Amino acid sequence: MTTDTTSTTSGSAAGERADLLDTLHKHRDLFRHTVTGLTDEQAASRPTVSELCLGGLIKHVAATEQEWARFVVEGPAEQPEIDWANIDWTNPPPEVAAYRDGFRMVDGETLEGLLAAYDDAAAATDDLVRTADLDARQPLPPAPWFEPGSTWSARRVFLHLVAEIAQHAGHADILRESIDGQKSMG
Repeated sequence: MTTDTTSTTSGSAAGERADLLDTLHKHRDLFRHTVTGLTDEQAASRPTVSELCLGGLIKHVAATEQEWARFVVEGPAEQPEIDWANIDWTNPPPEVAAYRDGFRMVDGETLEGLLAAYDDAAAATDDLVRTADLDARQPLPPAPWFEPGSTWSARRVFLHLVAEIAQHAGHADILRESIDGQKSMG
């Protein structure tokens, strides 16, 4: 199921919010297109040297939307202390194994189920775009990639989600083309 951006923006959002929603929908639709017609086995396959698979990317982007939506409402979540440089990848700690599983399809997961979860996460994000104070700020959690003491507005979070979805849509294009030659564009 793809999102109908016309009806979403015409009745319930205007101006900046409509632009954010339209852009999110465009990139989500391109991203979702990369898995059209695939079997669960194809979606779980790793056709390149990367650890990534298409189903795992769908799962990751859904989780990313959920995490950033939660951030907009509640602020930063507590992060576990993980020494990423010294992990035994043959027997990683549970939080690292769960993180790794967030990028792949595990036993019992289906592409249909992952897409349904993605649709739910996207709908919740869309609701937040329509209602959140776009200027409200939250402190970013400590991380090597964030400037200490930095904050992001809800607006900045939604722009980050556009970039995140677009980046992973590019990854998905490469994976899909490696599976059966299908291209999203071109």
